[in-house]
Amino acid sequence: LAVGVRRAQAAHREALARTGDTRQAARAALAAARALHREDTEASARMAAHGLALLDELLPAGGHRVLTHCNTGSLVSGGEGTAFAVALAAHRSGRLRRLWVDETRPLLQGARLTAYEAARNDMAYTLLTDNAAGSLFAAGEVDAVLIGADRIAADGSVANKVGSYPLAVLARYHHVPFVVVAPVTTVDPDTPDGASIEVEQRPGYEVTEVTAPQVPVAGAGGGIPVAPLGTQAYNPAFDVTPPELVTAIVTEEGVVSPVTTEALASLCARSRQVTIS
Repeated sequence: LAVGVRRAQAAHREALARTGDTRQAARAALAAARALHREDTEASARMAAHGLALLDELLPAGGHRVLTHCNTGSLVSGGEGTAFAVALAAHRSGRLRRLWVDETRPLLQGARLTAYEAARNDMAYTLLTDNAAGSLFAAGEVDAVLIGADRIAADGSVANKVGSYPLAVLARYHHVPFVVVAPVTTVDPDTPDGASIEVEQRPGYEVTEVTAPQVPVAGAGGGIPVAPLGTQAYNPAFDVTPPELVTAIVTEEGVVSPVTTEALASLCARSRQVTIS
């Protein structure tokens, strides 16, 4: 997102300085945004192809049962998304047996968005509460985990929607591949490691209240209180998965596995895109 904003902003400023015409500057910003969208769509297709090839390599028996977290489809990116695009490619090729969709509390992006996109594409999917993932792994029902990333540090640490790190731990214990799918622009070489990633703390009412349409509300956040008044809530937006728990990072420029600082730097150097945060 930051990359796109900066590109559009730079195009606007350059056109304004060159012509002094605000309308031309606005057109330049819009053209830059449209170009970025086209590039993002093309990158999504390449990530899907690389990711599907990786799944086939890791799971030669086929019939992939994939667990995903949060939303990584067309609603949040150009084209058909990142991790969701890989699952969709597996579905279209007849190799997706089941898409397991974490609800993604407390904002329920999985339930509201990913389940919608899966249904829209006629995928075989099942929604589960986040804390049911452990029993799903224990039952041997997960072949791979596919998630996106909000930021990838230079050492390969991955910041993603909170709940991703526990999935990585579960995947490692149960010998299940844990795969991150994200464009090269997500890699931030100026952030050396996971400890350097600032994690946003969200409002507590997202945890202590629930929202429901057409229901009288009484909570501070406009929802229905589900915890005693004054309850403090721990509500980080993201968590950070260390690189040693990541089987592979799939980008539009190729796959990094094992995930190391050197491998990521080499990938970014080969990329035609600017890799800034």
